[in-house]
Amino acid sequence: MNTDLSWVLNDVLEVRGARHAVLVSGDGLLLQRSDDISRDDAETNAAAMSSMQSLSRAVAGFVGAGNGIWKQTLLEYDGGWIFLSAAGQGAYLAVSAAPDVDMEAVSFRMQKTVAALSKAMSVAPRENRGVGS
Repeated sequence: MNTDLSWVLNDVLEVRGARHAVLVSGDGLLLQRSDDISRDDAETNAAAMSSMQSLSRAVAGFVGAGNGIWKQTLLEYDGGWIFLSAAGQGAYLAVSAAPDVDMEAVSFRMQKTVAALSKAMSVAPRENRGVGS
């Protein structure tokens, strides 16, 4: 199985204004990064994004409706945005973007990217061909 999934992350950067993408484990390890961010920067941000998703989950009940299941965190800065969302079991996708990015387009592309990651990381079940039975 090809473990280089940067091609999937690079797809989300097709949105004008999207800058970087990282795939992060729940414990802060960098799983993958887009081509345009250095490994050191990606690892630093991976650790921070892990903490951010943990904090976001902790305050999910603050919305006051239903069971407060966290879906996405959006952070705004003078220089742009960070989008953070779940990307499967124990993985999170973070994307940074310029201030004028089309936020809906980034969110939609992130959903498509998460679906592609899920497909790329899954392994087809083995068929029993009668060997060794």
